[in-house]
Amino acid sequence: MKKLIFTFFLFLSLYAFGQHQDKVDFIKAKVYLSPVPKEKTIKGGVIYRFNVLQNVDSIFLDAKNLDFSKVELDGKKMDFNATEKIISIKHKFKKGASHKLFLEYVTKPKQTVYFIGWDDDVEGNEQIWTQGQGKYTSHWLPSFDDMEEKIEFDLTIEADKKYQVIANGNLLLKTSNDEDDPIWIFDMKKPMSSYLLAFAMGNYDKQVLTSESGVTIENYYYPNDSLKVEPTYRYTKRIFDFLENEIGVAYPWQNYKQVPVHDFLYAGMENTSATFFSDAYVIDSTSFIDRNYVNINAHELAHQWFGNLVTEKNSEHHWLHEGFATYYAYLAEKEVFGDDYFYWKLFDTAKVLSDISEKGEGQSLLNPKASSLTYYEKGAWALAVLREEIGDSAFKERIKTYLNKYQYQNVTVADFIAEMENASGKNLNEFKEVWLKTKEFPEEIAKDFLMKKNAEIRKFYNLKNDDASTFISFEILKDSELSTRLKLEILELKDSISEMDFSKLIASNDIKIRQFAAQKIGKISEELKEFTEPLLLDDSYITNELMLYNLWSSFDYDRSTFLEKTKNIVGLPNKNVRLLWLTLALFTPDYRPTENVYFHRELVGYTSPIYNTEVRQTAFQYLSEIKALNDDAYINLIKATNHHSWQFRNYARKLFDALWSDQEQKKEIEKIVNQLNSSDLRYLKTKLN
Repeated sequence: MKKLIFTFFLFLSLYAFGQHQDKVDFIKAKVYLSPVPKEKTIKGGVIYRFNVLQNVDSIFLDAKNLDFSKVELDGKKMDFNATEKIISIKHKFKKGASHKLFLEYVTKPKQTVYFIGWDDDVEGNEQIWTQGQGKYTSHWLPSFDDMEEKIEFDLTIEADKKYQVIANGNLLLKTSNDEDDPIWIFDMKKPMSSYLLAFAMGNYDKQVLTSESGVTIENYYYPNDSLKVEPTYRYTKRIFDFLENEIGVAYPWQNYKQVPVHDFLYAGMENTSATFFSDAYVIDSTSFIDRNYVNINAHELAHQWFGNLVTEKNSEHHWLHEGFATYYAYLAEKEVFGDDYFYWKLFDTAKVLSDISEKGEGQSLLNPKASSLTYYEKGAWALAVLREEIGDSAFKERIKTYLNKYQYQNVTVADFIAEMENASGKNLNEFKEVWLKTKEFPEEIAKDFLMKKNAEIRKFYNLKNDDASTFISFEILKDSELSTRLKLEILELKDSISEMDFSKLIASNDIKIRQFAAQKIGKISEELKEFTEPLLLDDSYITNELMLYNLWSSFDYDRSTFLEKTKNIVGLPNKNVRLLWLTLALFTPDYRPTENVYFHRELVGYTSPIYNTEVRQTAFQYLSEIKALNDDAYINLIKATNHHSWQFRNYARKLFDALWSDQEQKKEIEKIVNQLNSSDLRYLKTKLN
């Protein structure tokens, strides 16, 4: 049965929709995948249809450590050469010919495909997901690291019947047979770059929405997170409808999916029609005010046009992806949260970019090695200013023309600028020099722009020019005409805050003002104690965390009371309140002393791989600070030194190095080494050599 299905779907008729490449144009791919999770391997097959544009005597594909068992050209077995990086087939290919290339292989990917939760005893947390960022899909599929090779990919995936499978395109069919695992067949209608190919497998339910234009939006979630669906995906339909209308070009793919995954490497990734994002953004309603998914939601969706529909030729033109997605995400937030929110966002990024520029660390937007801050934030600023310069109507019209003209193709910055010049009739050389080429951030131009566009920011700059310490009165908190954000910026100008003023801040009806007070207050006096205690249960997990620590530190005689009031608060997805609570409970001798062993066990438990990296890192940090690491924590830390997330891996290695340099800690670590396998000890072995 499985073999018949495999053969049938691989050899379905292939029709052409291609893009230009120098000598050979790959236009269509039928991919079959059968993951073997316990072995962390993938058995795969692919048929490519390609056209020969010029006479050539060989073709090649990028293929990182793939073990090929069969290679056929037009049904005939072919000799091939496979290295650690590519597979090549020698043959005299004649101009004008079309061919079918079949490759069968098995691989154990070192990166790009992540097998999560298969090594623990927790039922239902198993996942597989991919992250091809830029050029890495060739680790699990013979494909093309060059973004300029655009192909229509169709995926057929075999998976255990316990799991859902999500991939690019429209799900045409899921087979149903009691004896076999189901086959999931996904169809794409348009071509895309290989790095945007993706699939995920796991235990999911989904919410289904429909955009105003009729596009199906599937929002996936873990079954236990059903109450978090609304706050996590809040405004999704509104964002989708806004972007379609604002951009002026219909959403270019058949449907849209959003999938949270465990220990993702970034906040999110805009795979064609299927955004994968970190499950650290799956939130409850209280979390929404402190940390939500709205910006990431809009950013990754904007990429479906800017990056996926129209793709950069190479990294020198990366602004065309990230600057545009950032700018349009800000516009979507403007639609949701209002004009002031949008301009204050630009205000914030201008401050950061100006500080970097003043240090001599600014970068050109055309620098292929520029930082994310440059591509994203300076890039968004460039578009905001460009829109102002050529006019709103011309800008929107040419964005539409640009996307339609270059759809399913690759572009350069010069291509985009040419479209903008055509729209405005203006020479944009000065714009290019100031915003694209120079390293410095034009702070004064940005300031003038903000003052012209936003009355609140104009008022702020005018106030800032006065003597802030003399004019600022806390009566501003009563001014209903001022936004919370302007009040906060004005408060930041205050040289110092008296206890009387703190009591006014704490009594504010505005949650952000109260949070500001919690961040600034530090040591709390007896006079303020009764005013601050209610903030332990405020509707902000950040405020809860800050006030728990501040009150606990300020009043040792009442620590048990503070702990008792907050014992049921977990906090943000990173468990910020609970982790602090456990640590403080362990340091409060008269608070439930007989339960200390359970508090410690729970805190150590959060170092386990079943929790996201933010939770684990904070747990490791607290345990090391209070010198409470035990065997289980050491084991989890050693495993973390090999984690796939480089940020978390680097943290774990730095902490491990510090512990290893302490002779007492080193002895404790050496005791548990025999409980680990060789792969777990990769980093530790570097310390033994």
